[in-house]
Amino acid sequence: MLKTLALFVLTALAEILGCHLPWLWLREGRSAWLPPPGALCLALFAWLLSAAGRVYAAYGGVYICVALLWLWLVDGIRPTVWDLFGGGVALAGMAIIVLAPRSP
Repeated sequence: MLKTLALFVLTALAEILGCHLPWLWLREGRSAWLPPPGALCLALFAWLLSAAGRVYAAYGGVYICVALLWLWLVDGIRPTVWDLFGGGVALAGMAIIVLAPRSP
C-alpha cells in the first residue's frame, strides 16, 4: 500500500511539474527551455497513470493533497483550514475506493 501511495505522489508531481514549467515560461517570462522538460513530465505522468479504472479515481485524492502541498511549498500560499479539510475528504474518498471489499 505504501508503494502505491509513493507511486501516486510521484504521478502527481509529474503532472504538476508538467503544467508548472510551461506556465513559468508563458506567464513569468522564464527560459524557453522549460516547456520541453514539462512535456517530458506530462509524458511520464501519462505513463505512470496508464492503469485505468479505480486506480485513476483513487489517484485524484492524492493529487489534491500534493497540489495543496505544492501551493504552500512552491507558491508560498498557506492552505486554509478549509483546504486541509477538503484534502482530508479527498483522501477519505480515496481510501473508500481503494479499501472497499471486492467480489472475487
